[in-house]
Amino acid sequence: MTTFTDSHPEFPGAAGPHATTEADARQVGRVRTAYAPAHDGDPDPGEIVWTWVPFEENDGRGKDRPVLVVAREAAGTLLAVQLSSKRHDHDREWVAIGAGPWDREGRDSWVDVDRVLRLHEQGMRREACALDRGRFNLVVNRLKELYGWS
Repeated sequence: MTTFTDSHPEFPGAAGPHATTEADARQVGRVRTAYAPAHDGDPDPGEIVWTWVPFEENDGRGKDRPVLVVAREAAGTLLAVQLSSKRHDHDREWVAIGAGPWDREGRDSWVDVDRVLRLHEQGMRREACALDRGRFNLVVNRLKELYGWS
């Protein structure tokens, strides 16, 4: 993963109209999660894709990282949650999903359900893989519990 001190428009999702932004999970309106991966190059719920994720400080810095797409919004944008290989074993805001092909080193990953991101199809760099339905449901059930999504 590459970290930069400033926003880099050469990375999809870093800047402009297709920038990845943080969404207020309690204010996004009706969210319907549905497992629908289709290995077609377009981001779909259930897939892990790579995009620019701004740091929580919202100061123009960020990181190119994997995110799990959890829902498609009516406006055509997508809701996603970021992955990390940093251990979060007893942290309630993180859901363990184990290892998968999104991490070249085969490390276990955790999903941050405390921070929901809004991304655009044009703002992703590449599709990594589909997460299996069981692990997707672990994440989505926690999001439903936290935010009242359906």
